Amino acid sequence: MTENTDVVVVGGGYAGVMAANRLTRRGDVTVTLINPRPSFVHRVRLHQLVGGTGSAVVDYREVLAEGVRLVVDSVTRIDAAGRGVELASGGAVGYDYLVYAAGSGSTGARVPGAAEFAYPIACLEEAQRLLPVLDAAPASAAVTVVGAGPAGIETAAELAEQGRDVTLVCGGVLGPYLHPRGRRSVAGRLAELGVTVVEGPGTTVTAVTSDTVRLADGRELPSTVTIWAAGFGIPDLAARSGLSTDALGRLLTDETLTSVDDERIVAAGDSAAPSGLPLRMSCQAAMPLGARAADTVLSRLAGERPEPLNQSFGAQCISLGQHTGIFQFGNRSDVAVWLHIDGRLGAKMKETVCKGIVKHLADEAHKPGGYKLHRVKGGAGRRKALEALRTEAPAVLERVG
Repeated sequence: MTENTDVVVVGGGYAGVMAANRLTRRGDVTVTLINPRPSFVHRVRLHQLVGGTGSAVVDYREVLAEGVRLVVDSVTRIDAAGRGVELASGGAVGYDYLVYAAGSGSTGARVPGAAEFAYPIACLEEAQRLLPVLDAAPASAAVTVVGAGPAGIETAAELAEQGRDVTLVCGGVLGPYLHPRGRRSVAGRLAELGVTVVEGPGTTVTAVTSDTVRLADGRELPSTVTIWAAGFGIPDLAARSGLSTDALGRLLTDETLTSVDDERIVAAGDSAAPSGLPLRMSCQAAMPLGARAADTVLSRLAGERPEPLNQSFGAQCISLGQHTGIFQFGNRSDVAVWLHIDGRLGAKMKETVCKGIVKHLADEAHKPGGYKLHRVKGGAGRRKALEALRTEAPAVLERVG
């Protein structure tokens, strides 16, 4: 009789769901997914939830394989030595292998006043907390969005399209990932919507009050509602559990996504730092990483050598209101190139991507092993970075395999 293997997946986002679904390829593997909420959050649609034009919630029955056991709870500690996780409810779940896909959340509490007066939008509950605040504010109230990455740009455009008085504080450059041509396109659309874009040196936020946002150059911007979209932070679960992490708290792994501390723990998504060179936080990286993490576990169970990471990128797409967007092409090493598609076609391409994300997860749930994008040949950028690391810091790379 074949012995059953218990795999616990911590986190039910893009990476966690992909990994959990893929692990059901083997009938002798029992998969448990632990997530703090009972529904899947389609994070790339949170700006639509904030703007009141769409939902960011998907029933797990649409994206999760029937064979996966869903535990609605939070993991408070990983006991690597005892191969178990402790839950906020007081219970515990044992494992033979663990997939660490804890994801990312809000950051910014270190800025004075941000925790008290700004509204982060990195997760569902934060976006829901903002909704009544926006509803209570008059249309003429000054709304300041801090952070000019995709989340900040999309939120600013969504609210401005509704007639809100929106200021977007970049803290540097508008859309740092974008090619200059793409950036000009985005700036033009934001100007059409009436968004005031504050960018350049000195635009880092140094303090937030109940009615102002203070910048490094000394300016104070009036702000009735301040929305915080300035990047993502990493949960401290791995560090609290005594596992090796990078400076942000991402779990340190080798190129097979295996923890440098324990070969029974693999990581995927925003909370993974393979070789200390983490990928861009995005669903575009999270789903392939989830598939790769599952494949690492399955290879070990089969007595095979796991394949190393082979990540390829292609583009970044950003909504600019309900009917306009930009599809910024990039090379396989995730560097933006001159080509982009904007306007209505850009919006349609973004919507196709959003729908495609859910479809990829659902397809993997119904036919585990069908997802192939993590096997697309990656760019040379990562290989060059790894070679440079081997030359400049061999001791570090030896630690991560």
